[in-house]
Amino acid sequence: MIVETGHYALVLALAVALVQSVLPLAGARLGDGRLMQTGTNTAILGFLLLALSFACLVTAHVQSDFSVLNVFENSNSAKPMLYKVTGVWGNHEGSMLLWVLILGLFGALVAGFGRDLPASLKANVLSVQAWITTAFLLFILATSNPFQRLSPAPFEGQDLNPVLQDVGLAIHPPLLYLGYVGFSIAFSFAVAALIDGRIDAAWARWVRPWTLVAWIFLTLGIAMGSYWAYYELGWGGWWFWDPVENASFMPWLSGTALLHSALVMEKRSALKIWTVLLAILTFSLSLLGTFLVRSGVLTSVHAFATDPTRGVFILAILAIFVGGSLALFAFRAAALEAGGLFAPISREGALVLNNLFLTTAAATVLVGTLYPLVLDVLAGTKISVGAPFFNMTFGPLMLPLLAVVPFGPLLAWKRGDLMAAAQRLWAAAGLALVVVIAVLAYTRGGKILAALGIGLAAWLILGSLTDLAGRAGFGRVARGVALRRLAGLPRSAFGTALAHLGLGITLLGIVSVVTFQTELITTMTPGQVVEAGGYAIRYEGTEKRQGPNYSEDAARFTLMRGTDRVDTMESARRLYTARQQPTTEAGIRTELFSQLYIALGDAGANGGATVVRVWWKPLVTLVWLGAVVMALGGIASLSDRRLRVGAPARSRRRALLQPEPAE
Repeated sequence: MIVETGHYALVLALAVALVQSVLPLAGARLGDGRLMQTGTNTAILGFLLLALSFACLVTAHVQSDFSVLNVFENSNSAKPMLYKVTGVWGNHEGSMLLWVLILGLFGALVAGFGRDLPASLKANVLSVQAWITTAFLLFILATSNPFQRLSPAPFEGQDLNPVLQDVGLAIHPPLLYLGYVGFSIAFSFAVAALIDGRIDAAWARWVRPWTLVAWIFLTLGIAMGSYWAYYELGWGGWWFWDPVENASFMPWLSGTALLHSALVMEKRSALKIWTVLLAILTFSLSLLGTFLVRSGVLTSVHAFATDPTRGVFILAILAIFVGGSLALFAFRAAALEAGGLFAPISREGALVLNNLFLTTAAATVLVGTLYPLVLDVLAGTKISVGAPFFNMTFGPLMLPLLAVVPFGPLLAWKRGDLMAAAQRLWAAAGLALVVVIAVLAYTRGGKILAALGIGLAAWLILGSLTDLAGRAGFGRVARGVALRRLAGLPRSAFGTALAHLGLGITLLGIVSVVTFQTELITTMTPGQVVEAGGYAIRYEGTEKRQGPNYSEDAARFTLMRGTDRVDTMESARRLYTARQQPTTEAGIRTELFSQLYIALGDAGANGGATVVRVWWKPLVTLVWLGAVVMALGGIASLSDRRLRVGAPARSRRRALLQPEPAE
């Protein structure tokens, strides 16, 4: 009964989405307030129905109801409870239900928290959001029904993919989908504004918080996915330029450009056409990523193997929404005003430069990702575009952008003084130069590119702090006054500084681990010792263990420094019983920001020997810590009441209601 309830709720959600697709839009065209209000009511009702449907699928997994095909194919009665829950979205059907649940969530949030939006704009936004929801609900019900029954019901399930039986599955997909799907709101705002034919600075103020929310979640989702692949796959890498990784990275690049472009539009009423186009393209890239993962055109550890019918359906959704929105944009673009003018050397000019590099970088990643697919379709030739291509194209585009990032916040709006900004950054430049010289001295001149990369990271970190120090007046006023000024700065200032600081931290981690990591691959027998990262690592032997739904060979290692025993580590090879699929469980020891990483290969034929891979990865955790700092910057900016939808209007209303002060 629970399964049928979930399916019925999904069908009802489709009916509600169809109503939401039409009535609010009609109300906006006719000026009928009651019809426009239906958008709010149906958005909330639709989300509740989707939540009920999702809860029913979770219940089926928790109860190991193998009469449901989705549960049979992706669960097992011996699987730990955590993975029974997370396994709900560890497959195509369940993950698509989570996808559309988050789509409904964002629509309900706009309905509940968009009270200050103009009624017609809000109605149009909710209708556009419902169009997307309707399309994906049709896709789920027609090709990917998670509630399909089996008769007779099997006694046992096939178990979840062992690689997905990890806590990372509880964190990475929800965060990633909140980012992916969150950009649908920016898309809906853009299409709604194009329908109305009115796009102004107020529109940018309304759309920017929703874009920022999606950007925060996507930043954390990408970082978590990178770390999950790093420790779970046993390969020792943090980014592979896998096509599905690229599919999430492209919307992040475009979304970052959108955030900066919306800021220019809000402050100066400029870049209107470009900002709307970016809002459309960012979600279009999210839809493209969904197509790549769900269509079966890619073979990847991240991709779901699906039949061609699903790929064609999603391709049709992609064509309708991307093609339709771009056609509407082309129709309306000529009627949009260009907006305010500004000098090339200005805050606006710096943000335009930022947009230029970010969108070009996104286009480069797009070409590298799609070119092998297009070539395969047109010529039947299979090629692989890997890290060398992306490193040669993406890296050179990012270097000049990173070099100019600290200048942006120091330039004035409309017309800035580049020399004045440079003078404020002299201390940061000097310290960055000292860092370059120190790295060259440490490496005896053998790592010039590494020294420049670490110096650039220091430039970004120190430059972000320079902006805060300059605003607070450090060096010009007393320290106590400067500290009070610092505490009184708007949260958006801290948000910008933290985002740029996190970028510098990530760059420092990337350069350090790429340049200075060491790798050792050897065959070891019990008692044998190898050196790595300043440790003497002694292999103690392997122990067989039995887990709830797997067996494993766990190898123990003792870490020594000199004659002192520092720690012990374990690394294991697991074999999951139901699928007879092996996995590697790496042993990782974190020392401040660096890590010692040990992974096991195949056991040797001579009994006790086994293949061991040992990496020493200096400052590798900064790669992900920087992303967390960037997300914290986004949260700080989001908490600034000036960025909340309608906050300025409410502030003005309160000011009008307050009595005049006595003379």
